[in-house]
Amino acid sequence: MAASSGWFLLLAAEFEPVFWIVVLIVVIVLFLIAFAIFAKYFRLWIQSVTTGASIGIWDLVGMSFRKVRPEVIVRSKIMAVQAGMGNETGITSKALEAHYLAGGNVPLVIRAIIAAQKAKNIPLDFKLATAIDLAGRNVLEAVQTSVYPKVIDCPAAHSGRETLDAVARNGIQLKVKVRVTVRANIRQLIGGATEETIIARVGEGIVSAIGSSEKHSDVLENPDLISKAVLARRLDSQTAFEIVSIDIADIDVGDNVGARLRADQAEADTRVARANAEERRAMAVAQEQENIAEIEQSRAKVTEAEAEVPKAISGAIKSGTLSIMDYYKLRNVQADTEMRSAIATAGNPRNPRVAS
Repeated sequence: MAASSGWFLLLAAEFEPVFWIVVLIVVIVLFLIAFAIFAKYFRLWIQSVTTGASIGIWDLVGMSFRKVRPEVIVRSKIMAVQAGMGNETGITSKALEAHYLAGGNVPLVIRAIIAAQKAKNIPLDFKLATAIDLAGRNVLEAVQTSVYPKVIDCPAAHSGRETLDAVARNGIQLKVKVRVTVRANIRQLIGGATEETIIARVGEGIVSAIGSSEKHSDVLENPDLISKAVLARRLDSQTAFEIVSIDIADIDVGDNVGARLRADQAEADTRVARANAEERRAMAVAQEQENIAEIEQSRAKVTEAEAEVPKAISGAIKSGTLSIMDYYKLRNVQADTEMRSAIATAGNPRNPRVAS
């Protein structure tokens, strides 16, 4: 050991000027680094010390290495400490850094917790606030909505519809505008349904309540009956809001939908009856044509049979069964019969023989 220290002193004595220059440069570099660090973080460190935030200067340096903005963490911690929330509430510099690195909005979370604490009736701690923030919800806006309820128009302005249309049992249409007052439900912000669900459920409830009314005049006389019926259905279940009240802003009488539907049904029935009558007429015409065809077919058979009569008479004359005088008598009888038939059917245009 003594030999090593002696060798070092001998080396230092031999290169004494260069050695002290190197030592001086190293000291200057270390001093400049310390001065730069002190100059950069001194203001934040002073703020932390004077406000009781308990964030050391080396903690600030470590934040820079961890890609965390020290001013964000320091100011957020100062806000929490000044509001009476220390490390015992879980709001430590490490927790703030972790939330920052996770992509959260640290100042917004702290402001929301402070607002909830001042309201005294909103159960919001640091863990729940960070979870809501990381879930993509504006936690400060949720706290503000809990303190100052929000009014939602139903139907929504961006839906392109001006009113909710419903029909009472007597067929009269009613056009309704509704305003729903809600406040945020902090416990349901994570996984709870949004405003669109509230609007859809309220619209469904309004249409159902009007549709169950016997007469539209009942609704016009007591619009609050609709509000009470809709509120009783607990439409805010599993949503991020709690419905405070449902108010009918405007209600107008629309068309007589029942009469129009009955008229349309009558028109449809008339068309069906006409179609059935036309079908029966077509069937009757077809049947008539079939009968005419059968008559012509029978007439052809008669003509064919009449053509066989001369052959039979000729055969009978040849065989001696029928004499010439008998034949002439037969012809006279036929002529007399045809004359009587012609006289009987004269002037009847429907007779096929006369028409022909």
